[in-house]
Amino acid sequence: MSTAETRTRRTPGLVPVSETLRTAEQRPPERPATPAPVPPARAPWAFWRLLASELGLTFRRPRNLVMLAVLASVPILLGVTLRLVSAGDEDGMGGIIAAAAGNSLMLTFASLSFLVTLLMPVAVSVVAGDSIAGEAGAGTLRYLLAAPAGRTRLLAVKYLNAVVYGLAVTAVVALAALVTGLALFPVGPVTLLSGTTVPVADGLLRILISVGYVGAGMAALAAVALAFSTFTEVSIGAIAGTVVVVVVSQVLRAIPQLDGLADYLLPTWWNGFDGVLRSPVDTAALGEGLLVFGAYTVLFGSIAWARFTGKDITS
Repeated sequence: MSTAETRTRRTPGLVPVSETLRTAEQRPPERPATPAPVPPARAPWAFWRLLASELGLTFRRPRNLVMLAVLASVPILLGVTLRLVSAGDEDGMGGIIAAAAGNSLMLTFASLSFLVTLLMPVAVSVVAGDSIAGEAGAGTLRYLLAAPAGRTRLLAVKYLNAVVYGLAVTAVVALAALVTGLALFPVGPVTLLSGTTVPVADGLLRILISVGYVGAGMAALAAVALAFSTFTEVSIGAIAGTVVVVVVSQVLRAIPQLDGLADYLLPTWWNGFDGVLRSPVDTAALGEGLLVFGAYTVLFGSIAWARFTGKDITS
């Protein structure tokens, strides 16, 4: 066999080293693998922008504004009625009429005590009960979830929106009653339920505490309505369910044989703000009420979260 044939002869299945090197030199260099794109981090203010948008929609909705106007008109009507009754009462007055007619600030406490039993809870139930069920019924819920907001974040926004509206309801009632009282009744030291007299500035501070306490009670009710709202796509069902719970609770409280059950019912604690009318302020009663509100919020908030984050969204 010749030398040339020896140099060109190849072993079957193998490639000469020189040819392998030439082939490698002709190949373009391999590029490193491109890492998967990292999703952009959410802006820290995105949650607050979403909340601000939700609040704007809530406070621009005519239905919600009408409810605020109706609630504001009740203390005015109550104040005018008390003024007329006090002017025509020749035999002397007693109870709430004497307290409200004797001092302008007392009309605020009387109005909160009167409205917190039903009308204020109805207004909060409408907004909170419509929060999730209303979006599902309108077919916009899945579009909200398509945005990178997350179910937990959206639920938190809906709840905080209802809490702010509940605080607005309480503040509107208190402010309307305070202005009406200042216009119709004498301004001076406030006589508390314990018989102690405090100056006007102290009375205003007690009104502020009452607004915060009642607002916390409405926040607890908003958690209940939100939980109902996650179980239905019909907002009227969630609203009616929450109002029925309130009404039934009020009926159960009125039955003497069920006194042991009253402490576990949310409406029992709404009038607990009368602790500010004691001297000193009954902080124990206020604290106990706030603990009940917190327990209701945690319990029904957890139910709402478990339901909303685990259910299939089809609307």
